[in-house]
Amino acid sequence: MKQPLIGVVAAACIGVFGLGAAPAFADGTSATIDTSRSKHNIVQIAVSDPDLSTLVTALTDTSLVKTLEGPGPFIVFAPTNQAFAKLPTAILDFLLANPSILKEVLLYHVAGGSGTLSADPIKTVQGEIVFPSFSFGPSGLALEVNNSPVSGKPIQASNGVIYIIDSVLLPQFK
Repeated sequence: MKQPLIGVVAAACIGVFGLGAAPAFADGTSATIDTSRSKHNIVQIAVSDPDLSTLVTALTDTSLVKTLEGPGPFIVFAPTNQAFAKLPTAILDFLLANPSILKEVLLYHVAGGSGTLSADPIKTVQGEIVFPSFSFGPSGLALEVNNSPVSGKPIQASNGVIYIIDSVLLPQFK
């Protein structure tokens, strides 16, 4: 009985989350997206954040900068420099040596849409699905994407929204 009740409570909170209420993430920040549009696009915001410099380099190396400067709207799950550093060296070296595969990995971090997340799976530009999930802890509501915690609140850009994540998401290659 405990599990279904948690599901009902989670669904209610997620519904509230999607409507713009302000539950708190585990790190104490608000879950509300500032709906006023930034004058900066996703790439400009990423370039201005030193913690996203590896992502910016990867976007440049794979010619994805122009795409993410486009009109969108995009949802970007942006791995930090530390997220890239957590990858095993062999995997990181492989990705850097194979720009077409790196591009697929980066496109797995991008979806179309307004940026408000629910517990529903999201189809990425790469074609596979990512899975947002919400959990409750002593510090409030926590959001994860494919078990990668989202840090801070979403960052509104002129062409979408950025969620900072602490892991590089890897799609299933066939």
